[in-house]
Amino acid sequence: MVVSLSQIFGGAGLAAGITVGALLAQQMLGTDAYAGVPSALFTLGSAGAAFIVGRLSQHYGRRTGLSAGFIVGGLGAIGVVMAAMMNSVILLFASLLIYGAGTATNLQARYAGTDLATNKQRAKAISTTMVMTTFGAVAGPNLVEIMGKFAVSIGVPSLAGPFILSATAFILAGLVLFIMLRPDPLEIAKRIEAYKEKSASETNTLSIHPTNNKRGLAVGATVMVLTQIVMVAIMTMTPVHMKHHGHGLTEVGIVIGFHVGSMYLPSLVTGILVDKIGRTAMSIASGITLLLAGLLAAFAPSDSMALLIIALSLLGLGWNFGLISGTAQ
Repeated sequence: MVVSLSQIFGGAGLAAGITVGALLAQQMLGTDAYAGVPSALFTLGSAGAAFIVGRLSQHYGRRTGLSAGFIVGGLGAIGVVMAAMMNSVILLFASLLIYGAGTATNLQARYAGTDLATNKQRAKAISTTMVMTTFGAVAGPNLVEIMGKFAVSIGVPSLAGPFILSATAFILAGLVLFIMLRPDPLEIAKRIEAYKEKSASETNTLSIHPTNNKRGLAVGATVMVLTQIVMVAIMTMTPVHMKHHGHGLTEVGIVIGFHVGSMYLPSLVTGILVDKIGRTAMSIASGITLLLAGLLAAFAPSDSMALLIIALSLLGLGWNFGLISGTAQ
């Protein structure tokens, strides 16, 4: 429950980077050529942070690792706001790297949700954690214009407004975990495992350990990497594409809101499907859905909000299928 609550705040924190990161870089650099750099940077920062948060979580517990990751991500968002105020591209890029820690932590929280799940219930446990992200992740993009007006009222550039929301949301997520995640789920899982091993030895039966899953690790990681490449490539350029064709921030927020909702809301059903029909089948379904999303995004008329919403919703759904099936692998 505590992890799920943190995911609501974490989902809201994702909004800025997805919705206005590319537009902010475009405005500060005066060109579209580097509009994809913000997404690349916070994805790179997310990768580095994932390793550090993972190490902290494994050695000191989920509470320490996840709360630290969210708070660092919040500090990165504050840095982006300062960069916009100072018109400093170097500070912007450095802050986006740090901001990626919040994204990484939001995704890694799904593993904390599996600590107390059986092998056959893991996908469902992952999806339960992820579905809670929906509430914040859908609200975030739709608050872009409101946060922009708020930012202007306090003397901050409008496109930095959503990062104020991100900073607040990520830091709140970290505080919720640090204060409320007691006892740590990893510690409970270790105690349960130790008890099972002791019971097995007392009854002279063999303890059952997880098998070496190198093949599953390789397949699952590949599925998640390919899924992420397709999703980020299309999602990053959508706000820029829409702005070029006369759509305002409100319309951008609506499309991205549908997209992010499709990334997380279907999780509960996806988890059940992965457990029922198999991880490989759902990985294939992910590929097909992403292909359809890409084709529709490419050929949809630029002034058609409806088709853009459908394309980005399919993109989010395909990502959802790939992430949960790949994680379960």
